[in-house]
Amino acid sequence: MTLLDQTPILRVDNLSVSFRTDGAPVGAVKGISYDLVPGEVLAIVGESGSGKTVGSRAMIGLLPDTAAVTGRAELGADQLIGMKQGALRRVRGDKIAMIFQEPSTALDPVRTVGWQICEAIQVHRKVTKKEAMARAVELLELVGIPDPAERVHFYPHQLSGGQKQRVMIAMAISCDPEIIIADEPTTALDVTVQAQILDLLHDLKDRLGTAIILITHNMGVVADMADRVAVMYQGELVETGTVNQIFTDPQHSYTRHLLGSVPYLGRPRPESMNTPAERIGKDVVMSVNQVCVDFPGRWGAEPTHAVKDVCLQVHSHEILALVGESGSGKTTLGRCTVGLQQVSSGEVNVLGVNIVTAQGKVLRDVRRRIGFVFQDPAASLNPRMTVGDCIAEPMLIHRIGTKEERKARAKELLDAVELPAEFISRYPHELSGGQRQRVSLARALSTSPEFLVADEPTSALDVSVQARVLEVFVRLQHAMGFACLFVTHDLAVVDLLADRIAVMHHGELVELGTRDQVLRNPQQDYTAELIAAVPLPDAVEQGKRRAIRRAGRAE
Repeated sequence: MTLLDQTPILRVDNLSVSFRTDGAPVGAVKGISYDLVPGEVLAIVGESGSGKTVGSRAMIGLLPDTAAVTGRAELGADQLIGMKQGALRRVRGDKIAMIFQEPSTALDPVRTVGWQICEAIQVHRKVTKKEAMARAVELLELVGIPDPAERVHFYPHQLSGGQKQRVMIAMAISCDPEIIIADEPTTALDVTVQAQILDLLHDLKDRLGTAIILITHNMGVVADMADRVAVMYQGELVETGTVNQIFTDPQHSYTRHLLGSVPYLGRPRPESMNTPAERIGKDVVMSVNQVCVDFPGRWGAEPTHAVKDVCLQVHSHEILALVGESGSGKTTLGRCTVGLQQVSSGEVNVLGVNIVTAQGKVLRDVRRRIGFVFQDPAASLNPRMTVGDCIAEPMLIHRIGTKEERKARAKELLDAVELPAEFISRYPHELSGGQRQRVSLARALSTSPEFLVADEPTSALDVSVQARVLEVFVRLQHAMGFACLFVTHDLAVVDLLADRIAVMHHGELVELGTRDQVLRNPQQDYTAELIAAVPLPDAVEQGKRRAIRRAGRAE
């Protein structure tokens, strides 16, 4: 019996959501309808603001009081829309569970992960604390956490991003729900951990018969996971179909646009993104020589060797991509190059200055010539400052120009990153994620740096927004000529913009070469594994890859 022959476990009919504002109500979801059958993975895709997350949260009562929800969402005999909160709380976690997008904010930082899993179990099951803890250990083992009996007592900050996401999955499946809503479950994960999480969800679906609503903008993940796809645009469901139909014969122009924006390995690089080889100079802008970074262990434990004897150079006008999994040391090394992280040993030379030993005016002067684009602009931009003040802040710190000149420079940079001039008086929370990332880029460029470090600047952006931000980034790099260390785990993005690639693994530099050398002819097994783990926006090819991965695990 096929999925289509089964009786739906969930029926959504004409679901609409609007939010009260000081002006007219804002419609976020506009009359969407779909069915979900047991064991099915339905991917709901679309860009930020399309309504894909709001519609799913509306069904289980996870929207603020300003939301007005109409329509029907039938879970078996239960009508979820309009259900009282007490009854909804019994449904949430028991029949429908949710894996949130950002586990770091969803997990309580002052409680152990075991305590939090036990709480989820004891809310819905009459078990003792000892029985709940035993179940928590069992769940952590099921989702692939090493040493579960020990790590059940860990706090969230003691786990990596991938491990925290696995804890969220353990909590979601703790009461054997009929439906799991997975909201961008792999957005900020590196490709190998992402592949592991997707395989885990596949196994749980097959083993438990759980239906999954997968909310994502990553079309590679859709190709890997989904049985059916629902495409949302501006609150409306514009197209539905099987995963093969959507990828091979999309009917709606927006679906075609979404698929066309996806960067993937091997796609020809647009001419505008190419850096002419003759532009890359021989001058060394940044070099690290035998750099080591050690973090002290807790309570007398052995120190963690985050970076081990790394030697690396970035030349003028060059984009060097630094890639690797979470915990590989790439971000730590990137922070060392701008003096945000102390080294345990070794030298870091930027623009002719050893910033490990530099002090006073020498250090201030070289920092003026360095820029840094942070991974999360929402956290790095001051919420109490206007966009204009955020952009001008580095100039103010380095005493560059008058107030009027700094404002003029902020307007100039807003134009350079293709944002309207009136944004200068807005606050960061009034901007979308892609707009905030462009502001973060403008701020990093405000002092006209000669060397720029960009730490995962597009990891959480929609594919079309990501494509536009990358185009802006490369255009500015060509125009301003700064050298760049681009820290990322997204190899498709690397293929789009990097001149050379450095691969890190467990704190060590394992491979270094041109983009074509590393991506087309990797010399190290680890690099080949990274490349093989990148999900492709091709349902047929991704299905073959998944089968190979599973066969490899079974051996």
